Amino acid sequence: MDVTIRRDGLQLVGRLEGTTTLENEAVAILMHGFKGDLGYDENKILPSLSHYLNQRGLPTLRFDFAGCGKSDGRFVDMTVLSELLDGMKIIDFARRKMKAKTIYLVGHSQGGVVASMLAAYYHDVIAKVALLAPAATLKDDALKGVCQGSEYDPMHIPDQVDVSGFAVGGDYFRTAQLLPIYETAQHFAGPVLLIHGLADTIVSPKASQKYNIILPNSELHLIKGEGHLFQGPARTKIEKLVADFLLQK
Repeated sequence: MDVTIRRDGLQLVGRLEGTTTLENEAVAILMHGFKGDLGYDENKILPSLSHYLNQRGLPTLRFDFAGCGKSDGRFVDMTVLSELLDGMKIIDFARRKMKAKTIYLVGHSQGGVVASMLAAYYHDVIAKVALLAPAATLKDDALKGVCQGSEYDPMHIPDQVDVSGFAVGGDYFRTAQLLPIYETAQHFAGPVLLIHGLADTIVSPKASQKYNIILPNSELHLIKGEGHLFQGPARTKIEKLVADFLLQK
């Protein structure tokens, strides 16, 4: 079912699957990456993973961050900070509207960064976290002045940077340079699953390796031959890893 969530005057569009009722005992919240959406292309990792989790009996809630997909807002105004605010409202929706007692976070790429930080903020609420190619390198990239092939002066950040046809606001890079990603994430002591493709050319597997060091209760799976979008032959294996991890008592 489609759901809407308000955040500071913006309407966020979400999709609740694997259930016919709003109220559910447990739910996995799936968070998409940079330039992504909740997964309108069924071939992408998030919808595929969502359907797999549903088949295993776990409802899922995936949504468009503000400025992405069908949600309100402009992409040029998107920052990791704005996505953290979006995520807070999504978690509140799961707690108060869905009345979920068990909430899992699953994040891909930049969504993994957001999920890792939210888990720390809500350490008393979030049960488990699964991070797929978490893009913590976005901070290092911002300090260098690079973003997925685009370059800019990191000491004199422009108002906008064109990244593969997407206008990314200067505020995105200014805040990214000082984001306390690992410093925040390490305050989550619950179980964390880390999955990263060794053929990922967008986010180095070193990001997940560092998460594995700083998170006290994490396990890391490096997948040979898989790239950043997990479109290779190991996808079913990856989906099973996530489902087994979340559903294990």
